[in-house]
Amino acid sequence: MYPIKFTGFFVLFLGLLFGSCQTQRKLVYFQNSLSEIDSITVKSNFTPTLKTDDLLSITVTSDDPETAIPFNLTQGSLNPNLNNGYTMGNQERQGYLIDENGMINFPVLGRMEIAGLKRTEVISLFEDSLTRYLSNPIVNVQILNYKVTVLGDVLRPGTFKIPNERITILEAIGLAGDLNITGNRKNVKIVRDENGKKSEYLLDLTSSSIFYSPAYYLQQNDVVYVEPNTAARNNSTVWKTSGSIFISTVALVITTINVLLIK
Repeated sequence: MYPIKFTGFFVLFLGLLFGSCQTQRKLVYFQNSLSEIDSITVKSNFTPTLKTDDLLSITVTSDDPETAIPFNLTQGSLNPNLNNGYTMGNQERQGYLIDENGMINFPVLGRMEIAGLKRTEVISLFEDSLTRYLSNPIVNVQILNYKVTVLGDVLRPGTFKIPNERITILEAIGLAGDLNITGNRKNVKIVRDENGKKSEYLLDLTSSSIFYSPAYYLQQNDVVYVEPNTAARNNSTVWKTSGSIFISTVALVITTINVLLIK
């Protein structure tokens, strides 16, 4: 009877080992080879598109700095809580707020529609318009309130200001301290405002296919949500008690069977 008892424990050990391997696979990022990714197809030249409620800094210079003064606002001072250039919380600074019609009111030039344009396109638009007033105008445009929010099962959820208007889903998760071990890496949700409507993207961080996703580079005001995995959800409900009872029952049944077999 000893071999039968040993076989029962061996089968139980294999089950625990297999379950452990499956759990580890759920935690590993990019499980397929990164060599499968064609670097040409990845959007490495991402630039944001301006949207309603973006707050812009627009500075103008020219060969004669005095003539450019009427086209510049007096910028307020900044004292944010910095984290290597990334900030959390609200950042206040004087700028041009794009209204619900996609317009801003710019000195001398008046109302200009810029929502839906990329930053480089806005620069070209202003420089062309300013040639009537300035010699060799140079325009710089920056989104002052470019931010993303990371919520859910991460170490440090929060809203992060992005200084360079360019951030990937991986960088955003890094700012939030990475996913907790209970975070679901296969179903990370991105909520995005596109043309006044909410769009949703689902990313699998365990697959290198995320590099092809239109949500790999986050846009201003994107919300990243990491849901807890099945085990974490079950542990927070009545299933936690039921699971413990089930495991205890199975252990009791196995022990009883082994005792009977020995007899």
